[in-house]
Amino acid sequence: MDFQFTEEQIMFRDMVRDFARKEITPIAAEIDQQARFPHEIIEKMKELGLLGMTAPEEFGGAAVDELSHILAIEELGRVCSSTAITVAVHHSVVQEPIAHFGTHEQKSKYLRALATGASLGAFALTEPDAGSDAAGIRTVAVRDGDDYIINGTKNFITNGGVAGIILVAAYTDKSKGHKGISFFIVERDTPGFKVGKKEDKMGVRGSDTSQLIFEDCRITPDNRLGQEGEGFKIMMQTLDGSRIGVAAQAVGLARGALDAAVHYSQERMQFNKPLAQFQAIQFMLADMATEIDAAALLAYRAAVLKDQGRKISKESAMAKLYASEMVQRVTYKAIQIHGAYGYIKEYDVERFYRDARATTIYEGTSEIQRLVVARNILRD
Repeated sequence: MDFQFTEEQIMFRDMVRDFARKEITPIAAEIDQQARFPHEIIEKMKELGLLGMTAPEEFGGAAVDELSHILAIEELGRVCSSTAITVAVHHSVVQEPIAHFGTHEQKSKYLRALATGASLGAFALTEPDAGSDAAGIRTVAVRDGDDYIINGTKNFITNGGVAGIILVAAYTDKSKGHKGISFFIVERDTPGFKVGKKEDKMGVRGSDTSQLIFEDCRITPDNRLGQEGEGFKIMMQTLDGSRIGVAAQAVGLARGALDAAVHYSQERMQFNKPLAQFQAIQFMLADMATEIDAAALLAYRAAVLKDQGRKISKESAMAKLYASEMVQRVTYKAIQIHGAYGYIKEYDVERFYRDARATTIYEGTSEIQRLVVARNILRD
């Protein structure tokens, strides 16, 4: 598609595309079938500096712009959604809030570890009784002298079982409602922290999604991110940015499904001619390509606005909403073009179809995105 990328952005995108096709494509189906976290891929990405894309150079990062970042997520999602969401979470909801709200000491210690790949990051917000209602969390951080004691359980945490650094949302003052939420940086080896069950998911099976348990987990004030009561603001700003990454993942996944459908339609013969010569198939391919480009442009717009330092709540929600629902339609059509073969695990489109479903759920459901968009429209 025609978009005004810089030469550096194109080179960066092409580097990630080449890496994804050579290193991830050959094992993507295996990762899914075995529900196996791809440690070997993460190690190779570490060597290329792809785990510190958005972190400042001062702390070991590459300091690429947001548009370059989501182009990378898109290319990863084109071959493996599990890898794409693993990397997107590591950057968007862990590195970036530490970079924006952390002290110099926190950045030196934690941001450097994340950017160099010494540790993966996780964002612990969702709980058994708190999903879309983020202010409904029950995890608490109670003062004990100068320290905080964290107690609570987090559910469905991406990278939860493999992360070395976890951002945890907890109430420091329940009486203040959402203004009493604070964030804390918890290291994996902190006493009182443990990983619970790993979820067995329908899709994105190579992404580690785990329960996290905090039982009298003692944290010093040095590990609080921002001021007490700033947690909701950190949460909302972080989610605004991370939704662009989910949109990019959905766009990449849809591109992968279109690639597979085009290839299959040109190879598969019916009634003595390729499927691609049938008008019904051509119409499906045209609709798929059109919707993908529309979703991509929404994501790119949100990324450019973020790079400009502008408010992106509405734009990122629009991108996430449209892209995540678009990929449902595109992967459906990809399977329809494949016919019975599309329902077989041997073909990538079966995996793509399952992976697509999660994009309408994490980082806020489609219903939540509609609320965000509507509220911004009415406010404006």
